Amino acid sequence: MNQHLAVRLLPGLISMAFAGTAAASGFQLQNQNAAGTSVAYAGAAAVAEDASTIFFNPAGMTYLPMGHSISLGATAIQRSVRFSDTGTTSMPVLNAAGAPIGLHPVGDNGGNGGGTSVVPAFYYSYAITPALRAGVGVSVTFGSETEYDDNFAGRFSGKYTSIHQINLNPSLAYKVNDLLSIGFGLNFAKSEIEFRQHTPVSPAGPQGTLKGDDTAWGWNVGVMLQPTEHTRIGLAYRSKIKFDLEGSQKVPAFMMNRDIEATLETPDNFSLAISHKLNDRLELLADATWTGWSSVDALMPVFADTKGRATAPLRYNFEDTWRVGVGAKYQLNNAWNLRAGIAYDESPVPDSKHRTMTVPDSDRTWLAFGARWQVNKNASLDFGYARIFFKNSDTARPVTDTSETVTLQTVHGKFKTHANLYSVQMNYNF
Repeated sequence: MNQHLAVRLLPGLISMAFAGTAAASGFQLQNQNAAGTSVAYAGAAAVAEDASTIFFNPAGMTYLPMGHSISLGATAIQRSVRFSDTGTTSMPVLNAAGAPIGLHPVGDNGGNGGGTSVVPAFYYSYAITPALRAGVGVSVTFGSETEYDDNFAGRFSGKYTSIHQINLNPSLAYKVNDLLSIGFGLNFAKSEIEFRQHTPVSPAGPQGTLKGDDTAWGWNVGVMLQPTEHTRIGLAYRSKIKFDLEGSQKVPAFMMNRDIEATLETPDNFSLAISHKLNDRLELLADATWTGWSSVDALMPVFADTKGRATAPLRYNFEDTWRVGVGAKYQLNNAWNLRAGIAYDESPVPDSKHRTMTVPDSDRTWLAFGARWQVNKNASLDFGYARIFFKNSDTARPVTDTSETVTLQTVHGKFKTHANLYSVQMNYNF
């Protein structure tokens, strides 16, 4: 009975371990600073204007003032995820042996699966010498909640998800000469995840819960080139991070509580960025970022005690993606610097069959603007707003039994998604 109760629960949980919010392509959470929000993160690996460069390119610390540099910010992400049913099939009612004995009602569109969350970030850099810098970043690299109503048509595929992942990023940077700076960082990540989903056993369709957590290490490296006084080029790479999740699978209505395990590996990415000052007032930004999503094929959950399959693997079949962005900064006067940007993010989801309820990802376009206010010689404030337009997408997601030989239900529908981002950041040098 336990295997039937577990129909596709854990994979949905694990998917949100790197799904994050809908604020970046695929499952990444790119919102690490307000200054970046205002230009749609165009040229992020080449800007190096405050301590948040630790995340995007640690080599950029060598361009910060002597002494201490601090950046503290937060982004409020307001996301709307609307599902419209287009012919979801009925889920059979299963008895304890897994045999069908009836049909569950299909349900409705589930309301707004999105919501509002706040993503904080903190960065600190110190100039040990004019050439050697040390710093640390603390940020939420993945974090979101997605929740549909109890009668959601896709409730047997995914109803509620929550993920909180904190990343600690100690870093070093060294200025080799006026042309070249290099940087390196370690990443220690802590993930806590919860997933809820209805199970088809019994007419009541009881809700099951999965919780899991783990810590893991990764690394990142960056290079900053200054070929001319007005042009800066940044290259940055962030490694994969492998998590060995441990958690529990619970269905209170059946007094079920089993330990589970699964392995996931977040993808690596590489960014090439450029910043060029046309004159004393106008600076142009651009970047291209590749993410190796093809490393995410399928997730295989197992029971911790027997190592047997706990539920059907979640088939992603993701594809590698590209992100491109362009932006500009205009120095209006001594106090105000105005910014704007546009970006295009590809989705790693290859087709409607692999689009899940909890991660209804699709290609998206960013439109952003904002400003930096130089309060005094040592302090500044960043303000940024971005609107993210997602391409309308379809899903034809199958829900199978543990053996993947029987399709119990296919969720057919359309997703309409958008997001508003509101960012603020304080920068201080002393």
